[in-house]
Amino acid sequence: MKLNYRVLIFIAAAIFGLVLSAPSLLNLEKGSKITLGLDLQGGLHMLLGVDTDEAIKSKIKSLASSVKYAAEDEELIIDEFKVRDGRISFELLDKDDMPKMDEILKKIEGIAVQKDGLKYTISLTPQEIESVRKYAITQAVDTIRNRLDQFGLAEPTVAKQGEDKILVEVPGIKTPEQEQRIRELIAKAAHLQLMAIDEERAGRVNQMTPAEAAKYGDVILQDAQNPNRKYLVKEIPILDGSMLTDARVAFDQNNQPVINFSLNSQGAQIFGDFTGKNVGKRLAVVLDNKVYSAPVIRERIGGGSGQISGGFSVKEAHDVAIALRSGALLAPVFMEEKRSVGPSLGADSIKASMIALITGFLAVVVFMLFYYGIAGAVADVALIINLFLILAVMALFGATLTLPGMAGIVLTVGMAVDANVIINERIRELLYEGKSVTKAIEQGYANAFSAILDANITTLIAAVVLYAYGTGPIKGFAITMSIGILASMLTAILGTHGVWQMIEHKINKKRLNVWFGIKGGNA
Repeated sequence: MKLNYRVLIFIAAAIFGLVLSAPSLLNLEKGSKITLGLDLQGGLHMLLGVDTDEAIKSKIKSLASSVKYAAEDEELIIDEFKVRDGRISFELLDKDDMPKMDEILKKIEGIAVQKDGLKYTISLTPQEIESVRKYAITQAVDTIRNRLDQFGLAEPTVAKQGEDKILVEVPGIKTPEQEQRIRELIAKAAHLQLMAIDEERAGRVNQMTPAEAAKYGDVILQDAQNPNRKYLVKEIPILDGSMLTDARVAFDQNNQPVINFSLNSQGAQIFGDFTGKNVGKRLAVVLDNKVYSAPVIRERIGGGSGQISGGFSVKEAHDVAIALRSGALLAPVFMEEKRSVGPSLGADSIKASMIALITGFLAVVVFMLFYYGIAGAVADVALIINLFLILAVMALFGATLTLPGMAGIVLTVGMAVDANVIINERIRELLYEGKSVTKAIEQGYANAFSAILDANITTLIAAVVLYAYGTGPIKGFAITMSIGILASMLTAILGTHGVWQMIEHKINKKRLNVWFGIKGGNA
């Protein structure tokens, strides 16, 4: 009995499979484990709607901020700057400023400009409105997925469903507290704005109505900690969260959690210019239409950084920082459907799948032993190692196992042994033709290789396409299929070939029925 490189690789694969699959199979505390999907361990299933009308309003406000800043940067004098009914309106006080304003507006895509003398009215084109709506949904999907990933959840499913719905599935959510925290994280708009306090009228804010505030181009906002405290701020923000690059939890001098944020170069420039021109006035830090702080500007603030403080708990600060880092939702999302998948349903699914897997596995093992004798036993050993390899690779990469994924494993059992069936049949044909055992084995593997390779490559291509274009459960099926195909190539072709090379000198040519399940035959 002589070892060869094929057998050594086969043994190494077996050790790799056993060691890395053990934590998942034995539920050990240490080591990488396979994550169970929503259908196997229970969790939260939500269908969300997206309010795209709010995305249009946010786009208009952001556009208004840009136009106002560009006008001030060019030292253009404008009056009656307002945002009403999805339109921006203002009036130039100097006719000579019109060419500069026209040049500013010409650089902005997706807008329609109407002029009446020195009065300008700006609105979004119908094409731009439709584009904003579509982008708001796509951005919501990406943002929610990013938030859940940063939160540390294992393989959540976030996908667009239909034209304007979002499907969210989060496995492992078992308590009402966990569910509430996830729902708040998903729904949080995380819309950060830096807004100027209207110092001239701020003293009358408690006697002022929203309609009266609107006449002056202002809005009334509540304090985040004290709803009875109100602020009168300019409706057009100085800048918003679209210019945010980072947000991290820190602690102030009183050891209270705060959120430090950083702005991009454009935001830093706007922030620095505004604070430099408004020393002695207040700047409101607004998050989701609530004022968290309104400090007095003591000096020009450069560097593009700021701080949000507002009596956060550590957990709240952490969640808000995640929401800010992952980006503000351009449009609010709302719950259309919610249901919790209990762990008992997952346990039933696992039980049913395990019964199918074990039954299918035993049927294949018995058939191979009965039909191919010792050759069938060699194939069965390869099949067992193949199953351990699938589990090991999934655990190594932290893949999520779903019910379709378990179906993929069951299917892989049949496919994995298919290669050995082809090989054994080729060997039997050559033995019937009178070839020696050594030549029959070598030529049998050589003749079978092309057929096995073609079949596995076509199946692998189909699995890759399913993964690329499928959603969560389909991806799980594709992953287990892909791993199973690659593992079967290693065990069925390389591994069993090495075993036959190691033991071929012991084969009794008079007992080929025992070795290969055939009657008679010449070696």
